[in-house]
Amino acid sequence: MGLTKFRPITPSGRYKQVSDFAELTTSRPFKPLTLSKSSSGGRNNHGHITKRGRGGGHKRRIRIVDFRRERFGIPATVLTVEYDPNRSSRISLVQYEDGEKRYVICPDGMKVGEIILSGPEAEVKLGNHLPLTRIPEGSPIHNIELLAGRGGKLVRAAGGMAQILAKEGAYAHVKMPSGEVRLIPVNAYATIGQCSNLEHEKLVYGKAGKTRWMGRRPITRAIVRNPVDHPMGGGEAKSKSNEHPKSPWGQKAKGLKTRKKSKITNKFIVKDRRK
Repeated sequence: MGLTKFRPITPSGRYKQVSDFAELTTSRPFKPLTLSKSSSGGRNNHGHITKRGRGGGHKRRIRIVDFRRERFGIPATVLTVEYDPNRSSRISLVQYEDGEKRYVICPDGMKVGEIILSGPEAEVKLGNHLPLTRIPEGSPIHNIELLAGRGGKLVRAAGGMAQILAKEGAYAHVKMPSGEVRLIPVNAYATIGQCSNLEHEKLVYGKAGKTRWMGRRPITRAIVRNPVDHPMGGGEAKSKSNEHPKSPWGQKAKGLKTRKKSKITNKFIVKDRRK
């Protein structure tokens, strides 16, 4: 796993950095575990644009990833390490002893041929999926459930890693990658290890075309628009707006807290990520 740089023979290639994909073992997905993905262009079922700046992009297929890992006690062999266009981390195709194949999130350092296991009796080993009660404090974990049996919801992006700080009664204090400390039931499951593709945050696209391939269209800055188009637009010549940064519909940006104070899950946050 590493990065590839380019000779600066063009302005766009001067600072460009892309993954070398050295850890991948195949270039094609396992077709039975994929679905077709249609592009919405940011539009809802009425045809109205509800998400601006979407459209175009390369065609993709959805990989059906098993976040629940509920096949307890059945060893699985790692067959591949693959690229998934719908997420930043790598995925692995595993085959259980009875022949069934599934995709799982690939932790950093997991190799082809390794045996992984799920369930309360699994040992604390890279790639194994077990409840928080069985995981020692300080161990790196990812793919964490919020409720037992619901499947992993937290820490699934590239390089993501959480840690168990303490266990008190029915809950464990888990430190998230953002720095937030959260209460999670000790009977919830998590996978041992750190999510793969650690170099993802160092990628440099280098040119606007790369973002177009990813399905993102250009967005004009608010300050250069007309007053009819945006609250921050208008003014003679080039002028700074006295308006606080906001959306076209007046919602303030940059610092306005939008989380409800009465949100029922606030009681599970021990330490806020901003403090």
